[in-house]
Amino acid sequence: MGGTEEVSTRVPAAVAALRGDLAGIVGEMTDRLRAELPSYARVPPDLLTLRVTHAVDRGLGVVSRLYAAGVAGARPAAARGDGGAPAVPATEAGAIGDTVPVDELIHAHRIGVDVVWSRFAAEMAARQATPEELLAIGEQVWSWAGATTLRIVRRSARRNAGTGTRPASAEERLHTYVRLLLTTPGDSVAVRAFAGQPGAARLPFRARAVSGPTVLGDVVGSLQPWLAADPAGQPMVTVVDGDAAGLLTVRPSALCRNMVVGLGAAVEAPDLAGEFKAAGRAVDTAVAFGMAGVFTCDELGLRAAVAQTPGLGERLVRQRLAPLREHGDDGAQLEEAVAAYLEHGLRLEAAARTLFVHPNTLRNRLRRFERISGTSLRDPADLAEVWWALAHQRVHGRPAAATPVGDR
Repeated sequence: MGGTEEVSTRVPAAVAALRGDLAGIVGEMTDRLRAELPSYARVPPDLLTLRVTHAVDRGLGVVSRLYAAGVAGARPAAARGDGGAPAVPATEAGAIGDTVPVDELIHAHRIGVDVVWSRFAAEMAARQATPEELLAIGEQVWSWAGATTLRIVRRSARRNAGTGTRPASAEERLHTYVRLLLTTPGDSVAVRAFAGQPGAARLPFRARAVSGPTVLGDVVGSLQPWLAADPAGQPMVTVVDGDAAGLLTVRPSALCRNMVVGLGAAVEAPDLAGEFKAAGRAVDTAVAFGMAGVFTCDELGLRAAVAQTPGLGERLVRQRLAPLREHGDDGAQLEEAVAAYLEHGLRLEAAARTLFVHPNTLRNRLRRFERISGTSLRDPADLAEVWWALAHQRVHGRPAAATPVGDR
């Protein structure tokens, strides 16, 4: 690290800048807490703002103390056990933390650390700090964050035991642990707090019934041979936002006709949350396209791209389909014709049977579609764009009103 005196000036200056924008940081943090965590969304706004402001102020003090300890050659604060309070209102006794599930407490703590650290890193970069300088304090901060995560878990367990609100069964504790792994970006410290050393790589999954509500027991029955189990032999599954979710040892080899299963890549525990998001995107995409079975985002190919890039789809709708809207019901009939033609693999007779029209009638409608939309159904590129525009409408909904291309 270069110039200790310079660095010791940069760190306090960066912290001072963050304190000067305390309202902005608190606003960003409370927005994320409300958006990502149901329990925090139910807290009165004034109370949440007050608690977050207090916690961020204390968190900035932690950053200063950690760096000062590092400059003095002391051991990391986390190693001494005096890491201070977390930079979120996760453990404010009697106010918020006592009524929040432990997995949301940990998630809230990580949100706070992420927001404060990203702002601090930006301020240090603006003061021309080198990556080595930032790494030095970063090692201290993340060590403190991991130790504080562990304390949150232990404090919650002690509080639950003392108030009689401890989870009623090992099954409930396992569900809490699995939700934590799948929804909270973790580190090895947090994982060891629950399960000892991280184990073998596992595939996170998210499953949804093709029709009706998703029943966890049905999903467990279908995926039983491939489900990962805890040391007691219980399947590592839970419910996340109405979907079944959990961990698999390998990809299921049987067909799943009655549900959609999205898979992430096989990773170790600290990286499961990121892959679980990918599994969720796969489920949403497959459901939107009326598919059933087991899929990764990669296997869904262009369908996944349609779901994840709505901006491109909107542009293609304007280019390829919006001109039809000027023709009212007739334009809708032409759109239906080209959709059937694509759905049946460009087989005119099969598409005509679906629409209950003569093939010559369908042929005439396709020609009119080409003329009005400026599209050639013999051009592979044009065909791909029409398919994408139709698929976008299926996934994201038809626009309420489309402005003709010439007016844009």
